[in-house]
Amino acid sequence: MNAYTTVLLYAGWILVLALFYALPRVPQALLGQKRIDSWERGKESTDPMFLQRAKSAHLNCLENFPVFAGVVAMAGLMGEVEAISAVAVFVLYARIGQSVSHILGTSFILVMLRATFFLIQVFITLYMVYLLVC
Repeated sequence: MNAYTTVLLYAGWILVLALFYALPRVPQALLGQKRIDSWERGKESTDPMFLQRAKSAHLNCLENFPVFAGVVAMAGLMGEVEAISAVAVFVLYARIGQSVSHILGTSFILVMLRATFFLIQVFITLYMVYLLVC
């Protein structure tokens, strides 16, 4: 898998997370269990905690995606995408691990696991920058 494919799969993961927390709302609205506009926009969420955590995991992906995609895009512009392709996929794996641990809960172990997956992403992305600059 090359770095471009990894960026596309990362984007796909972001969309999967959005559907994960958004799709359960559709039947509730269609069946009249909740008003279509009842979801938080400046209001406290009434969603179950795992759906709230899924939304947070989705937003966290959105925060981190531009940096990763930017590094891969620069590698492409530099004609060096193959230099980072072997390691770029591990950013995606760590991102998925971070998202899953985020959704599963907030125990000490899960929060530490989530932080570890985040740091793995940061260090691999920094390593990719190093490979492109040096």
